[in-house]
Amino acid sequence: MKTSCFLTGLILLSVVAYSQKKSAADTRLAGLDTELQKVLDTWKVPGLAVAVVEKNKIIYARGFGYSDYEKKIAVTPNTLFAIGSCSKAFTCAILGQLRNEGKLKFEDKPSKYASDLKFFKDEMNNTIQIRDLMSHRTGLPRHDFSWYLFPSDSKDSLVQRIAYQEPFAGVREHWYYNNFMFLAQGVIAEKITGKSWEENVRENFFKPLGMERSNLSISEMQKVSDIAVGYGLENETTIKKMDYYHIAGMAPAGSINSSVNEMSNWVITWINGGKFKGKEILPASYVTEAISSQMVIGAALPDKSNPDLHLSNYGYGWALSSYKGHYRVEHGGNIDGFSASTSFFPTDSVGIVVLVNQDGSGVPSVVRNIISDRMLKVKATDWNKELKSRRDKALQDQAAAAKARTSNKVTGTKPSHILAEFTGKYSHPGYGDFTISYERDSLFAVFKRVKLWLGHHHYDIFNSYLVENGKPDTTDANSTQFQFFTSETGEIAKVALKLEPTISAIEFKRTPIKMDVSKDALAQYAGEYELAGVVTKFFVKGTTLHLIVPGQPEYELVSIGKHKFMIKGFEGFKIEFIENNGSFPEVVFNQPNWSV
Repeated sequence: MKTSCFLTGLILLSVVAYSQKKSAADTRLAGLDTELQKVLDTWKVPGLAVAVVEKNKIIYARGFGYSDYEKKIAVTPNTLFAIGSCSKAFTCAILGQLRNEGKLKFEDKPSKYASDLKFFKDEMNNTIQIRDLMSHRTGLPRHDFSWYLFPSDSKDSLVQRIAYQEPFAGVREHWYYNNFMFLAQGVIAEKITGKSWEENVRENFFKPLGMERSNLSISEMQKVSDIAVGYGLENETTIKKMDYYHIAGMAPAGSINSSVNEMSNWVITWINGGKFKGKEILPASYVTEAISSQMVIGAALPDKSNPDLHLSNYGYGWALSSYKGHYRVEHGGNIDGFSASTSFFPTDSVGIVVLVNQDGSGVPSVVRNIISDRMLKVKATDWNKELKSRRDKALQDQAAAAKARTSNKVTGTKPSHILAEFTGKYSHPGYGDFTISYERDSLFAVFKRVKLWLGHHHYDIFNSYLVENGKPDTTDANSTQFQFFTSETGEIAKVALKLEPTISAIEFKRTPIKMDVSKDALAQYAGEYELAGVVTKFFVKGTTLHLIVPGQPEYELVSIGKHKFMIKGFEGFKIEFIENNGSFPEVVFNQPNWSV
């Protein structure tokens, strides 16, 4: 037993020594560890992992910082991270394989295989082809809140929402990133193969590429060891742990969890024209097409500061650009607590994978570019300094925009109704349902995943703030505004949320949440009560409870909970009947700063 452990130790030591020797021997990577540690410190990143491949092997793989910041567990090249949208190339590649097998054509209409997949108008149904889904050119904006705030485990039910999602442009007129179209690709593959998207990825890629630890859901990842915890950066200073986001039915758009070591095998396959260890994984014709320009993202003209960076196009699940005279294929990934970059230079046979456990981080781009300069032997740019400067400027612009919105606030206004009358269920067929509740004299928007406090801005417009640990985070400069509208009868009818910058606000129709208070139940509150020497009277009129106070108008009461009511039209005035052995001998009147 002791001899066995000793021999194992020798093997491990020889592997470490070999790795260090290889890194040191490659002058392109000399001093890289120190430079990447500086990046880690500059951006206050909990941890990152990076791997560099050349031709058909990994020449550098290293972890920095911590996979679990609280427990101080070090990142390794085998640590699993959520790779987010770096998953997209896998989803497109399944269709590439199916086309090679003669099971579909990229010119086919999506509905040929997924009958539930319909678009907002007939022109889209008649025009959109599968290849349009693969290159973000359907004319649809992202509509990401539809899946992020209204998650579902059912891919099919999510696909059905697409029919209600408004486009902003015609088909193939503009490039616009859209996760739903990658969900649609996954579903198309499921209908053709009779297997889940998850099974297709495992069988077609994970197994032949030796990606044994890679998996397809947070639930799977949490069952294994050496996994990264996700973090955010609060106020740009404090590292804060974040909950994992379970992508559920939207998996084909970005649910893969992997390590830099295993993602390297994926990159090696692309560098080698679709082959891994001599075996064809992807058809060579598909590889060529996927990394060729299918749609222009934007002009991306050279500028004075970086004249050798230009071109911004998209293939199938890959973004394409020219980096200092070298053709680059790349895709980023972001999901709660994680950021990623997978890139390669096909004519240089170089690939880079960067995985970071920081939310919305610029670090993957920084590290990718630093290593690119070294591997391509081009003039180095101080990317750590330049991209951090851009990030700081973007944050300043956001703060200025938030300040401008605050300055536009009309003071002295109030909502058109008492807050309790804004409560209800709000629905949109392309998104889902959420409720607005009245608690502790405030309104809250309650979604499946999050709860938002609605703070009054002006008139019937409210700012929304995420509730964490029971308290709203009012420091959020990008809070979404809720704008309420009334019906012809004067009741709150809908709320509009500006969720997409390219189209009008999304309108959610209101359905009042009727309290389960029958006419007979209301009758138990009827009677006369003495209030500060004045006799008040409660009685049922139709289906509502009313109140009469001598010398004042008749008041209608609105049920807000068990034995609790509000006076309709008067903010903050609440009435609670006190039960005693099945009767109600006492009533408590509450109004701001006073109760009796």
